[in-house]
Amino acid sequence: MSLPDIDIARSANMKNIAVIGDQLGIPKDSLLSYGHHKAKIDYDFIAASQQQPLGKLILVTAVSPTPAGEGKTTTTIGLGDALNGIGKKTVICLREPSLGPCFGMKGGAAGGGYAQVVPMEDINLHFTGDFHAIGAAHNLLAALIDNHIHWGNKLAIDPRRISWRRVMDMNERALRNINIGLGGATNGVPRESGFDITVASEIMAIFCLANDLAELQQSLGDIIVAQTFAGEPVHARDLDANGSMAALLKDAFKPNLVQTLENNPALIHGGPFANIAHGCNSVIATKTALLLGDYVVTEAGFGAELGAEKFFNIKCRKSGLKPSVAVIVATVRALKMHGGVSRNKLHIDNPKAVAKGCSNLSRHIRNTGQFGIPVVVAINRFSDDSAAEIETIRKHCEALNVAAIDCTHWSDGGKGAQALARQVVTLCETGHSQFRTLYDDDLPLWDKIEKIAQLLYGAEEVIADQKVRNQIKNLQRRYGHFPICMAKTQYSFSTDPSLRGAPSHHSVPLSEVRLANGAGFIVVVCGDIMTMPGLPRNPAANAISLDSEGEIQGLF
Repeated sequence: MSLPDIDIARSANMKNIAVIGDQLGIPKDSLLSYGHHKAKIDYDFIAASQQQPLGKLILVTAVSPTPAGEGKTTTTIGLGDALNGIGKKTVICLREPSLGPCFGMKGGAAGGGYAQVVPMEDINLHFTGDFHAIGAAHNLLAALIDNHIHWGNKLAIDPRRISWRRVMDMNERALRNINIGLGGATNGVPRESGFDITVASEIMAIFCLANDLAELQQSLGDIIVAQTFAGEPVHARDLDANGSMAALLKDAFKPNLVQTLENNPALIHGGPFANIAHGCNSVIATKTALLLGDYVVTEAGFGAELGAEKFFNIKCRKSGLKPSVAVIVATVRALKMHGGVSRNKLHIDNPKAVAKGCSNLSRHIRNTGQFGIPVVVAINRFSDDSAAEIETIRKHCEALNVAAIDCTHWSDGGKGAQALARQVVTLCETGHSQFRTLYDDDLPLWDKIEKIAQLLYGAEEVIADQKVRNQIKNLQRRYGHFPICMAKTQYSFSTDPSLRGAPSHHSVPLSEVRLANGAGFIVVVCGDIMTMPGLPRNPAANAISLDSEGEIQGLF
């Protein structure tokens, strides 16, 4: 019987974080330690390393997620350990977990089995406080808006046209829409507002896309928070807010260094969701890793049509990063679900269902190939996967000229992914990557949306009412060069989460368009996706507690 992830993590033989830093050439005085096993990397060291040659960047993405699980983070960690195991100096780059999923339905984001980053409990709960700093900076701006209106409203902000809401790092449906400023004149001006989850904050996006502190502060000032009564935009800098916001983020902006169970280095920094944000870890962490390692393995959230698309079209476009290889993670169980098998029958050998579900994998392979980089499929194996099911996936990929390699890193750690690691090295070293974005900056916004929907989602059309079309038309005049950040269900290529496999000829309805001027992209909300999740009927929080020794129980 396998041990729970938390027990495996607690049995890890962790090294002092200074030892992990030394493996990367980071001197002890350039690490700002948070205890013995976590540290932030000082800006001066990062700046002094800028002349180092850059390593090869490997993106790990996945098929469309299912309740059966795919193991993208686990595979990222396993591949990083495997590359180090075959003698390649490798750094792993991950996003920080959000408390919302930890206490909700998904669980943590520190990997699983024998492919984890540690200290697992710290990483999943508070970590180094980065998310709290991002939430504080976001809510400081919200407070300054209402305070400005209360003290005379010199900028003539129209309270009906304030777009800046508040955030918290928790799933809380009751706060999606609220009334504030009630109780009389001393409590501000009454108006409608609401909360989003912190990972959906524009500040999170800015935090993850900025190259340095100066750019961070500049971009924070570019945030548009409202309109005046005359319809003119109001920026955060008009409220003199970006300086104090940057001050709150100064220490959080330093990348976090931790280690895997096998004592290999990992940078964990930033954490936007890929269904409602751009879904990648910070640019500063990725670029730092590329200065320190010969190979860097990073992940993008959810399926490739969401996280990978935004990694390529937003993160790489803005940062100049050029990935060498993409790894698409699939499991037999997930492909069975995409083939129509219910969750309670996934244990039954069913190669036909796997073959049918491979339609989802095929589309992700073709989609990723449109960005000009080579692809390899990682089959994240479970103990009850049959040889026939694995062979079905392998043959399906061979027909697309893509290698599919079964991996056992969950149970075997890095050695269980060494075949994948060798294939990744081969693809990196042959230099076949001809990375390109899906669309050019000067393509009109509506055409960018259509291109994503039709080429990646398999949609026949994009539909929107006149109000949304007018929003896009108005944004085109000043912001037409911005990339698109699609907010869509992660469970399907369509906007219907129940449509698994590879649905085609469907419509993509646009419900809202939001300008993220500081982050430099346009958020397009599709269907009924929400930026503040709710807790499930039986949240994970109900199973978490402290035992008599003060140890956390029930985390994972």
